Amino acid sequence: MRREALAIFKAALAAANPYAATLEKLKPPRPKVRRVFVVGAGKAALAMARAAEKVLGPRIEAGVVVTKYGHGGKLKRVRVLEAAHPVPDEAGLAAAREVAEICATAAEGDLVLCLISGGASALLPYPVSGIKLEEKQQTTQLLLACGATIHELNCVRKHLSAIKGGQLAHIVWPARLETFILSDVIGDPLDVIGSGPTVPDTTTFADAWEILYRYRLTDKLPPSVRLHLEQGVNREIPETPKPGDRIFARVRNHLVGSNRLSLYAARDQARQLGYRVLLLSTSLDGEAREAAKTYAAIAREVRASGHPARPPLAILCGGETTVQLSHHHGLGGRNQEMALAAAKGIDGLPGTLFLAAGTDGTDGPTEAAGAFATGSTLARARQIEFDPEEFLARNDSYHFFKPLGDLLVTGPTGTNVMDLYLMLLR
Repeated sequence: MRREALAIFKAALAAANPYAATLEKLKPPRPKVRRVFVVGAGKAALAMARAAEKVLGPRIEAGVVVTKYGHGGKLKRVRVLEAAHPVPDEAGLAAAREVAEICATAAEGDLVLCLISGGASALLPYPVSGIKLEEKQQTTQLLLACGATIHELNCVRKHLSAIKGGQLAHIVWPARLETFILSDVIGDPLDVIGSGPTVPDTTTFADAWEILYRYRLTDKLPPSVRLHLEQGVNREIPETPKPGDRIFARVRNHLVGSNRLSLYAARDQARQLGYRVLLLSTSLDGEAREAAKTYAAIAREVRASGHPARPPLAILCGGETTVQLSHHHGLGGRNQEMALAAAKGIDGLPGTLFLAAGTDGTDGPTEAAGAFATGSTLARARQIEFDPEEFLARNDSYHFFKPLGDLLVTGPTGTNVMDLYLMLLR
């Protein structure tokens, strides 16, 4: 069953190929375009920039994209830089400055091609004046630790940045700007993906403050961050660019790939392998452990009654869950934690396998994309005296699955369209 699960996962990855998706949408610029510049960020930046070079070739005047450490490579005309994710670092700050400088070089009659994929928010840290990188790092870590959603995290990021939330479009103006976007966000909201550097921002300083207040983080913020947000709420500093702003008159944003398209490919592959398929949602979110309980409950019902469908059955979902970290947390990611919680829920079920994996090939600060769980996972864990509750208590799912050989390690995939969750019942 593991081999079948891998085949289904690989089909999903193939459908999210950023090179092919960008190549399909990208057209040569009109002859009257003077110069072409290429910028971008994300885990798929290398593949997307390679497609840009294929189509634009010598028309590219200059270019730079930034991707996650280990996801880079060399191109002919576009510089590829690497930086940290999900907490930004100095390399990301230097890359963001270079992106902004290239965009500022563009003038009327020029075209800036911007390539955005999952991870771009962390890879393009450019704090507003008065906020240091380490203060933005601290704010990011606070939000990650409390389980904030990507919508919430990026709302705050946009209001601490000099280029996110449509502000890169402001730098590019009056040149033309075309952005190609590979979605890693539920529902594909363009202003959330990569914190929408070229998209009108639908959120406000008040929204950012409300998020931090709700998670009880306002008193934990660095003083400079707190001051900046308070000034924004009090309208003492300008808001991010909003819909209707003239700077977007020469901007076009194109969605080139998403989790939904990958799930359709996974569904088709599962059917070819002889499974009935239930594609439940492309919008699964919430706490990873709670999502796992729901998945496991469906599996138990299938085994007990044959509802909502009889095996052989593949149950598919896509989305992005969150994890609330304990005070003394271990090593893992949301997919490994979800797999461990699912292992508890399907314990003892025959012919049952669950896979949770990130399409980017990484899950949290680990080399694994996710993990497998079966009805026999806990029995094998007991043989080496592993207590799943202890590992869950310290968010240490990586060290639970590694000795069992149940981690899924793909290496960087060059794409990122959120996560895939798969339950197979034979």
